[in-house]
Amino acid sequence: MREGEGDGRRTRLLHEDERFLAVDKPPGVSLATSGRPGHGGAEAVARLLAAAGVALPGPLPLLAHRLDAGTSGVVVLARDEEAHRAFTRALQERRARKVYRALVWGHPTPARGTLDAALGRDPRDGRRMRVDPGGKPSATAYATLRRHRSVADLELVPLTGRTHQIRVHLASRGHPIVGDDLYGGATRWRGVRDGALRAALSATTRPLLHAASLEVPELGLAVEAPLPDDYRALLAALEASRDS
Repeated sequence: MREGEGDGRRTRLLHEDERFLAVDKPPGVSLATSGRPGHGGAEAVARLLAAAGVALPGPLPLLAHRLDAGTSGVVVLARDEEAHRAFTRALQERRARKVYRALVWGHPTPARGTLDAALGRDPRDGRRMRVDPGGKPSATAYATLRRHRSVADLELVPLTGRTHQIRVHLASRGHPIVGDDLYGGATRWRGVRDGALRAALSATTRPLLHAASLEVPELGLAVEAPLPDDYRALLAALEASRDS
């Protein structure tokens, strides 16, 4: 694993072979859906690889999938069009397994299950998605790893791949992700009594959602990204809090 510094945050190369690269994207780095010139992603890909200490001869690799700007974790890049198509097919045919971690407000009931609700674009705000019976079928499996008084630490597996899927599914059940200002998770810290925990929660500047692993066995991909510093710091604050 190689790592460098990108915008003051650690960027790691997690995997490298003849067809694919995988990078641990720091939170706050915006990536377009395509790394091709003219599609808005080539410059971001170049910066990301440079931050990870990767110097490649020839053309830039292509982004094979997307993470929201605030989401940290595994991003796969394809070295050529053929590899890009193979990865895209694996996603479309649900042969890729992605696992996420998230800190959310409250405690989902039951402690594990599947969030199953169709999603569509919010007509009142083009930045947002919403639960929409007429939208695209969407499902997310979840399991509670640890409950604190105010917050739960979840593991999530998206069974479909819709925009903002995990964020909307959780918010629609009353459990928005900590720090998610778009879906109502950025201000709930105001009800926390413990001063140190309240300060840690209020300082969160992004949705605490992390792409922890991605596996596509047929393509030789089995990649994990460690939890980022801000996630681990909030876990420590939760453990130390009298509100836990």
